[in-house]
Amino acid sequence: MKYQFANNIPESDEDPVGNILKVAGDPKVISFAGGLPAPELFPVEDLKKVTNEVYDESGRQALQYSIAAGYPELRKQIAKRMNRSGIACDIDNIMITTGSQQSIDLTAKLFVNPGDTVIVEQPTYLCALDVFRSYGAHMVGVPMDDDGMKMDALEKAVQDNPNTKFIYTVPSFQNPTGRTMPADRRQKMIEIADKYNVMILEDDPYGAIRFAGQDVAPVKTFEHDERVIYMSTFSKILAPGLRIGWIVAEKNLVKKFTLMKQTVDVHSDNLTQHIIAKYLEDFNIDDHIAKIRETYRRREGIMMDAIEKYFPKNAKYSHPEGGLFIWVEVPGVDTQTLFNTCIDHDVAFVPGEPFYADKVIPGTFRLNYSNMQDDKIVTGIERLGNAIKETISKQVEV
Repeated sequence: MKYQFANNIPESDEDPVGNILKVAGDPKVISFAGGLPAPELFPVEDLKKVTNEVYDESGRQALQYSIAAGYPELRKQIAKRMNRSGIACDIDNIMITTGSQQSIDLTAKLFVNPGDTVIVEQPTYLCALDVFRSYGAHMVGVPMDDDGMKMDALEKAVQDNPNTKFIYTVPSFQNPTGRTMPADRRQKMIEIADKYNVMILEDDPYGAIRFAGQDVAPVKTFEHDERVIYMSTFSKILAPGLRIGWIVAEKNLVKKFTLMKQTVDVHSDNLTQHIIAKYLEDFNIDDHIAKIRETYRRREGIMMDAIEKYFPKNAKYSHPEGGLFIWVEVPGVDTQTLFNTCIDHDVAFVPGEPFYADKVIPGTFRLNYSNMQDDKIVTGIERLGNAIKETISKQVEV
């Protein structure tokens, strides 16, 4: 049978990132490809304890259908955290989602018509790009420097695209670059959005995982008229398998989000919402986050030291103060050739191409340091450094 797919469904079934992760999953390969939290830090015993408490105290309620906005007790707990971060809100400003990916999808569903412009960082989170493409968005990438999106380039992009629906930004420890936007640029982003009347989607999955430097307030704290949709998740600070995230937005907008969510999955997993709410009640999640920060601080330091030792001197790389990623650029190197050489050396990364909305910078790739044991980080970076030098040598010979 010939299927009549919607116009925005890709013709090809090729999944380049999935193929990369499949190759990287070979047990002998040291993989820096996945954006995975460290599984040994998951609070398994604590979650087991609170899960039993939920079954004992409210099992029938937790196993029943619930409201699309989410379990009120969990929203109250999230509101407390948001207010401590400087985002003034109550539970009516919050909707629970099935992970950050659903937050991105619902925002695109709510705002984007085919041909509308979404402005993104260049590079940016590859799965967000996939979502925006699925709704027929015209994506415009704004170049970055070490402090994130360049504001002069952002303003020009908005000027040149009057049909812009929103700016998508990951301002803290960005995926894939690990860069953080300073406060003055966040303020300027709000000024640009106000001037041209566009929304901002602030994706903040990593903000709590700062292990160096000073905290920077969320973009939403700088707004004047509630044009920022803030989103975050428990995936990086608790466990990704729970699949629970949240949106913070103006109350009437949350009602629209709730209507959209009802058409997708009725509500996010009710039992899991009860479990997380109970965990937040019984345990201090900030103590748990402190353990994550310390582990990632150590692993990032080990990786940075190894990069400085084993990479060629012309390699450029970010210096994250938190999050999960380091972004590398090796000028003049073909990334796919380098990836193939790395597989021969039993080490893997994610090539940079899928992170770009339009023009690709060659020789770029993302490294993850959170999900690898300390000794394997050193071994893997040594292998990667050797593969880079081998690739450069072969290109010179040609």
